[in-house]
Amino acid sequence: MMLKDKVAVVTGAARGIGREIALLMAREGAKVVVNDYGGKEDGTGAARTPADEVVNEIKAQGGQAVANYDSVATMAGGKSIIQTALDHFGRVDIVVNNAGILRDRMIFNMTEEEWDAVLNTHLKGTFAVTRAAVPVMREQKWGRFINMTSTSGLVGNVGQANYAAAKLGIVGFTKVVALDMARYNVTANCISPFAWTRMIGTIPTETEAQKARVEKLKQLSPAHIAPMAVFLAAEEAKDISGQVFGVRGKEIMLFNHMRPIRSIHHAEGWTPERLVKMFPGTLRQHLVPLETSGQFFNYDPLV
Repeated sequence: MMLKDKVAVVTGAARGIGREIALLMAREGAKVVVNDYGGKEDGTGAARTPADEVVNEIKAQGGQAVANYDSVATMAGGKSIIQTALDHFGRVDIVVNNAGILRDRMIFNMTEEEWDAVLNTHLKGTFAVTRAAVPVMREQKWGRFINMTSTSGLVGNVGQANYAAAKLGIVGFTKVVALDMARYNVTANCISPFAWTRMIGTIPTETEAQKARVEKLKQLSPAHIAPMAVFLAAEEAKDISGQVFGVRGKEIMLFNHMRPIRSIHHAEGWTPERLVKMFPGTLRQHLVPLETSGQFFNYDPLV
């Protein structure tokens, strides 16, 4: 078993991707903290039953698990989640920051509350749980962070300014965690999952492009994501850190990082007039197309 005797914390683990990761990590020998406050797709409401059901499923398969019902969106919640692992299992080796909500809205209609709710759950939530775990991992000189990003941030999607900002922010955050913790044998990586989940089921389907995107997503099971998460958590992935992977059905992809692709210089410096003259024949030829994730990943998934 690849994760024998490791302790894993999985947030948003009662359903969808988080549930599949928690179940597979348990089958691979990890003791699992199943965190989920049981809210709706938009983050409202709360219930303990969903997390309890996953814990019972793990135990029925001979594994060890405990539920935690805190929200990741506060520092106190993040600390409590990690403390649950310490209280029950004595350590924390793996953190999967998976909890998330959606509040999709066109930018001209988005409210401050919709912005804050998504950023607090995804970006601040990733920070809150990570911040609580890093002192433990630093002390034990071993750890794994697996953070969920999205092509909504990496590529772009209509009506998801809050979600895209949070998910691309998680990429930058993960890279710095990887740098900060490298000397302590702690890695941090991102997965951009393509999967049909309860949360993704809330995506609007008002246009033909949106309908086509959703139909493709319906072919993709959350179970496809779990093996990559287990691999990144294992000892065999000790030299992989600061990376962004995509999982789309049976396809795994490695994303590039933002680096300059072309540059121009002028011996006398730049003026607006010089840019007007020079830009069309130089940088304009290499501009990144303005497109959505669905337009870029427009081929049928391997399932």
